[in-house]
Amino acid sequence: MAESANIARHLPSMATRQPDRVAIKVPRGRTSDGRIDYLALSFCELDAEVDAWVARLESRGVRRDDRVLVMVRQGLPLIAAAFALFKLGAVPVIIDPGMGRPNFLSCVARSKPRVLLGIPRAQLLGYFFRRAFGTIEVRVWASGSPTARCAGTGRAHLADRAPSDLAAILFTSGSTGAPKGVCYEHGMFEAQVRLIRETYAIQPGEVDLPMLPIFALFNPALGMTTIVPEIDPSRPAAADPDKIVQAIRQEEVTNSFGSPTLWRKIALHCQAKGIVLPLVQRVLMAGAPVPPALFRDVQALLPQGTAHSPYGATEALPLCSISAAQIDATATLTGRGTCVGKPVAGIEVKIIALSDRALDSLADTQELPADQIGEIIVRGPVVTKAYDFLPDDTIRAKIPDTPPWHRMGDVGYLDENGLLWFCGRKAERVETRDGTLYPDQVEPIFNAHAGIRRSALIGLGPRGSQRAALVVEPISQTSVATPSLRRKLVRELRMLGAAHPHTDLIRLTFLHPRFPVDVRHNAKIHRLKLASWAAHHSGYEMDKRDVSVASLRR
Repeated sequence: MAESANIARHLPSMATRQPDRVAIKVPRGRTSDGRIDYLALSFCELDAEVDAWVARLESRGVRRDDRVLVMVRQGLPLIAAAFALFKLGAVPVIIDPGMGRPNFLSCVARSKPRVLLGIPRAQLLGYFFRRAFGTIEVRVWASGSPTARCAGTGRAHLADRAPSDLAAILFTSGSTGAPKGVCYEHGMFEAQVRLIRETYAIQPGEVDLPMLPIFALFNPALGMTTIVPEIDPSRPAAADPDKIVQAIRQEEVTNSFGSPTLWRKIALHCQAKGIVLPLVQRVLMAGAPVPPALFRDVQALLPQGTAHSPYGATEALPLCSISAAQIDATATLTGRGTCVGKPVAGIEVKIIALSDRALDSLADTQELPADQIGEIIVRGPVVTKAYDFLPDDTIRAKIPDTPPWHRMGDVGYLDENGLLWFCGRKAERVETRDGTLYPDQVEPIFNAHAGIRRSALIGLGPRGSQRAALVVEPISQTSVATPSLRRKLVRELRMLGAAHPHTDLIRLTFLHPRFPVDVRHNAKIHRLKLASWAAHHSGYEMDKRDVSVASLRR
């Protein structure tokens, strides 16, 4: 009989191979000498913890194929609950905390969970918003403590699962639309584990500090120790870099995943303190394009390691990868876009002519040659096939060949060396009478200004005759506190734009105190929200409450 494809099988396998090695450490305070105090579980103990969760879930009436909304603390509860549900053959539904109550409730209602596995606050939310939680039949209460454990009751049976069986529902960040549930199969998780291991040469026994809770789920299968970071997953940008760096150094972390926003905070902290991270072998930054300067700063922290950026999405990851040594900073800073590397093993990438309509097959598209910008499509073993209960979105996002292609919603091009260059989100392109502009070919040019934190390309008006505009977030409000300082900044930005034909077209600039960004990575800019905001601030009058400034015309 063939081995089950159930992704949960990797944990008991690791418990057999390295039973006494620490699988997870959960922070629970400080020792008298200031070190982080952890609850530590070995792989054997974590495997037993998962079995205890299985017994508890079964005793509450959770069944094979049940959809289970998981609302527990990051770290031990999330890993143990997810693997218990996989082992049981149930389907965890995992929604990012902090995406905003309307989006969250909409995701709950659409995913139709039968079971709510949650901490007391989550259970109360379920009672209060009964319409969104209307499909819930079984409630399993979980402790609000990140270190709470279940009492062991013996070995649990591993449900037989086929590679094509539904494993989990994970939600997109919703950076250019409403969040969507992505249907993950057991075989897709298996392929992700294999590609991550092979692409980054990860070995069992390594130590990982994952700054996105969902990425901790891969570690038991990879044989890595998980160090749970002291981060509020609903407010990741507010993380204290000192605590993160202390954990990395104290626990001899070899691997860490985080957003560019988090790694920028860490790099600045380390620069100020004169700290390097000699034991870290690799840093993975994803969730938004990584600026060349950030690659440089993070790489400087890693005398024995390498900074990488994997390219992908909730629907498909990893697809491509690039390291600090491969970055062409000049190309990015002069408007070529952001290079995201070559496709990883088993992944196909094509560039097709831009289209906003559904596509029936690859024959219904026009494949573009090297160096021509178009829509990025991908296929391979980690590419998901459907959105959950969203057939129209699935039709728009997939090209139903065998295997299917996923339309990334991104624009870019393949160069003559087979490297993929990212130019921006398709929905955020700006189509003017003079041509089309793409965020990642515009913003890096202006981001070189020392007085701004970041910039965003937006379009005002109907597509095809849009007026291109730039929104910038100053480093500090004191630098734009007076009209003369604001005019000075805009003049300097215009000089940067004038150096390149495509950015010389931009005549309208706005200042914004704090960009709206995604909750998951705190790095993806909500450009469409900024465009809506700017449409109401297009005159010359200054509104000091939101610090906007209008155009400077030649």
